Amino acid sequence: MLHLAQVKNNESVGGVKLQLLARQHSENFWEVINPEKHVPLANTDSLKTGFLVLVELSDNHEVLSIQHAKDWMLNFVQQYLTIGVTPAFLQEEVERTQRWRQDLTLQSQDLTRRHLEVEARLEQIQALEADSARKSQQVEATAMQLKAREEQLKAREEQLKAREEHLSTREEQLRAREEHLNTREEELEQTKQ
Repeated sequence: MLHLAQVKNNESVGGVKLQLLARQHSENFWEVINPEKHVPLANTDSLKTGFLVLVELSDNHEVLSIQHAKDWMLNFVQQYLTIGVTPAFLQEEVERTQRWRQDLTLQSQDLTRRHLEVEARLEQIQALEADSARKSQQVEATAMQLKAREEQLKAREEQLKAREEHLSTREEQLRAREEHLNTREEELEQTKQ
């Protein structure tokens, strides 16, 4: 892991040690190390007390690489301080980001509520469609029953008409017989006279 450190005198054994000041967690996120930590250095020919260095440490705090922090610091100054990034500006950005996050949370909650409302309405519409389909089937079944009854009525009407015609034919036959009988009676009476 990359650390920002300052070269210090190591009075206990002579030579120098590194005082770890901050550690990098991600590209743009560093954490200040508190309380102070020190890493002893064996070979220090190119390092002088007070120098700021970037040091890559293993998980066991063994020094993997060291480089002067001058270029890194100049890059930091150029990236952030030449455009007026101040602690107050950063605090305003943090507050603006928090407000933005809160707005997004409220919008997300509103969208969730609307989504739930739409789903509830969709369920109502589906229930209404199912009810409408059921009623439509009932209407179709009733219409088919009515049609069947109508056909039955037509068949009965035809049967009644056929019976009426049959009765009319019988009536005419009976009238004809009655007339025939009446004629015979008259003939019989005339023969009696």
